[in-house]
Amino acid sequence: MKHRLDLAHWNRREHFEFFTAFDEPFFGLVAPIDCTRAQAEAKRLGISFFLYYLYHCLQAANQVEAFRYRIADGQVDCYDRIHASATIGRADHTFGFSFIEQHDEQADFTRAATAEIAAVQASEGLRLTATTARPDVIHFSALPWVRFTGLTHSRSFGSADSAPKISVGQLYSEGAARLMPVAVNVHHALADGYHVGQFLAAFQERLG
Repeated sequence: MKHRLDLAHWNRREHFEFFTAFDEPFFGLVAPIDCTRAQAEAKRLGISFFLYYLYHCLQAANQVEAFRYRIADGQVDCYDRIHASATIGRADHTFGFSFIEQHDEQADFTRAATAEIAAVQASEGLRLTATTARPDVIHFSALPWVRFTGLTHSRSFGSADSAPKISVGQLYSEGAARLMPVAVNVHHALADGYHVGQFLAAFQERLG
């Protein structure tokens, strides 16, 4: 479900009009997230760390209203719930797009996501469909082999894309802590640095 914002009375109306006129309205930043407790908890639960942090990433994204905004027909829709369109790697080093539904419980999320990942890995090509290209998703990717400090995305400036893009990198040690770089790119007509900060704080809180 979704509802349309009343732009005439939205306190970000001028920001929306200003940034929607940009050729490249997205901005991004990278910040480390402490995963020390999360990695141990995933091991205790017997689930992959990827599914553990993706579940909590999606829960955190849903906590931030600005991350549920999408531009449609020059207006802004706010979705009640958003999901993940994640890139899933295959043994032949290609990837396919997925649709991973948000669930309130980790166990339900893990079951559904495991089935979707298996379907992607058994397929070929990009797997770009009306489902994986839904607007009510975040675009998610994991680069576990790269400890990045910056990240850009391929974009078609002619498309109406306004979904947040979240990427995570290689875990690394800093003292006793295990850290993971998290890149967040958002449409500036819909969100500011404050909202990205809200997401990162919520994600960190959920990971412990």
